[in-house]
Amino acid sequence: VLPDARLAYETQGMLTPARDNAIILPTFYGGRSADYRAMIGPGRALDPDHWFIIVVNMFGNGVSSSPSNTPAPHSGPDFPAITHWDNVHAQRRLVRERFGIERLALATGFSMGGQQANHWAALFPDMVARLAPWCGSARTSPHNWVFLEGPKAALLADTAFAEGHYDAPPEKGIRAFARVWAGWGPSQAFYRDGLYRALGHASPAAHISEFWEANFLAFDANDLLAMLSTWQNSDISANTVYGGTYADACAAITARTVLLPGATDLYFPVEDNRIQKSLMTAPCALTPIPSDWGHIAGGPGVNAIDMAFLDAALIALLDTPATR
Repeated sequence: VLPDARLAYETQGMLTPARDNAIILPTFYGGRSADYRAMIGPGRALDPDHWFIIVVNMFGNGVSSSPSNTPAPHSGPDFPAITHWDNVHAQRRLVRERFGIERLALATGFSMGGQQANHWAALFPDMVARLAPWCGSARTSPHNWVFLEGPKAALLADTAFAEGHYDAPPEKGIRAFARVWAGWGPSQAFYRDGLYRALGHASPAAHISEFWEANFLAFDANDLLAMLSTWQNSDISANTVYGGTYADACAAITARTVLLPGATDLYFPVEDNRIQKSLMTAPCALTPIPSDWGHIAGGPGVNAIDMAFLDAALIALLDTPATR
């Protein structure tokens, strides 16, 4: 139990009188609501002139209730384990109680935001008209779970971490955490072909320090681990509704869907999305992002070419009537 749980969010656009133009956009690992602003604007798929966009911070990201901002006795390493069941149930309360919305035009998001979008569609099928997770999955694969054990172990190995009771940030552990992550976020081609130069990084070493270390050093270590735990335990069927039967959870989705995995994503490969598609009964397209940027192809504002591809896919989906 997390007393006085707080959900932080921001909105762009205006809700119509019919309350039928709402989009839910949950945050991703190492991201906060402000990070999506690069994807929102006139002429974009997420156009606030047409849509009411609710960007919601998941628990553990340092903005909504997290280890770093929760009072004792639930602070730091004593923060409860959070699942996406918790995230989306809190988000449903926000959508219904704050805005009076009973049906979303679209549930979408990047990475862990895509995991949450999938949970929305599976747990509340009557509330989601369209679904578009990008660079994400409906459940975390065993291989993905194993990858996450690597950076976690690197962080925990820093003696300054002190089992989560640190007085100062365990910087050495966070830097090691980031260095493990840097081998998985981009693809092999990203490094082989020097695509990091498009971000202003002179070398792979510079990319690690200027992109990965800089991002993760901006987060509290316990927050990083809280979000990682949520990721590792992500599964739309791991609940009392579906009892662990993944096929039933996928089949329960009624939203018109486009799955947008990254073609070279090492976390959430195309095959995992293809399996999800094969189990769905709702109209579903599998449209990989044709990019050599790996998982970060979906990073908001990171790569203009990949953002244009995502814009086009989301616009096409939003222009298509929902299944009912």
